[in-house]
Amino acid sequence: MSLRALLDGLPVPIVQAPMVGASLDRLALAVSAAGGMGTLAAGALAPDDIATAIGAMKAASDRPFGVNLLMAPRASPDAAIVAAALERLAPWYAELGEPLPDAPNQYAPDFEAQLAAIVAAAPPVASFTFGILARDQVTALRAAGTCVVGTATSVAEARAWAEVGADGVCAQGFEAGGHRGHFLAELDASLVGTMALVATIRAAVDLPVIAAGGIMDGRGVAAALALGASAAQMGTAFLLAEEATTSKPWRRALSEAGDEATRLTRAFTGRYARGVENRFMRLMHGVQADVPAYPVQNRLTQPLRAAAAKSDDPEMLSLWAGQAVSLARPGAAGDMVRRWWAEARDAACELAARTGRPE
Repeated sequence: MSLRALLDGLPVPIVQAPMVGASLDRLALAVSAAGGMGTLAAGALAPDDIATAIGAMKAASDRPFGVNLLMAPRASPDAAIVAAALERLAPWYAELGEPLPDAPNQYAPDFEAQLAAIVAAAPPVASFTFGILARDQVTALRAAGTCVVGTATSVAEARAWAEVGADGVCAQGFEAGGHRGHFLAELDASLVGTMALVATIRAAVDLPVIAAGGIMDGRGVAAALALGASAAQMGTAFLLAEEATTSKPWRRALSEAGDEATRLTRAFTGRYARGVENRFMRLMHGVQADVPAYPVQNRLTQPLRAAAAKSDDPEMLSLWAGQAVSLARPGAAGDMVRRWWAEARDAACELAARTGRPE
């Protein structure tokens, strides 16, 4: 089945965004069962675990779902760089009473092995972030029956994905929570808003576009569809769902977030990401340009973040969230999907009524 047909066939054109640390099988299954499309965040999973997760999804439901990989580069940093990064983090570990970790042997799962696991398991959809696949990799996925979606933060990136044969594009606006997916240009040249990005990508490539970034309710879904998107991707809106694996301090920070609570930072992972601002982000802001690039910094702060979560301390956690986080509400994921779609239809009817009025 083509991606266009798959998205057109969804009872509810809402895609649940992949969120490492928050979106595993329960959330994805609930969203797909409600008529949308759930997504497994597989970026941090070992290849065998990816195969198991996809198999479990297929066994549990015949509804469409996606799997996402983060295209982490191979990392073999200089020992001096790692030592300096750990020294920078030492006071934070000490504050939590945790020993400073040794330099790890591996910084991220092997992407090629992860990709091979996805090709073998053949989920309906596979999406990719932080880079771009080669044409032969796209061909292998499509031959297995998997539709390929590439994350794009600019028109140039959308065109690049079209050139390698992708089936669709996820247009990630600057409002989106979590990591920025840019790969062709630096951050400043890749901060395009969701509305402008969807419209310009739709005009540039003849592929289905999934709109992502700052979509928090049915009105946002309706706006994305009105711009020509085939579906709206929602992530932050699901973080308080009962099925999400969001940690307790992360949930509390989201619930208490103000109207303009998020900032971009590379202090946690070495790659710019949007989250609710906390003390770690503020105090590390001045040195964030010095931290090693993803996935090195990400791996060095993993024990710190795990300890902070265990200590119920949100000030040293990566509280990923998008703009408009203050609109997030708790509830069952399926109920959320149905409510948002009802709101989207109401918004469309209201617009139709307004445009139909005589002048």
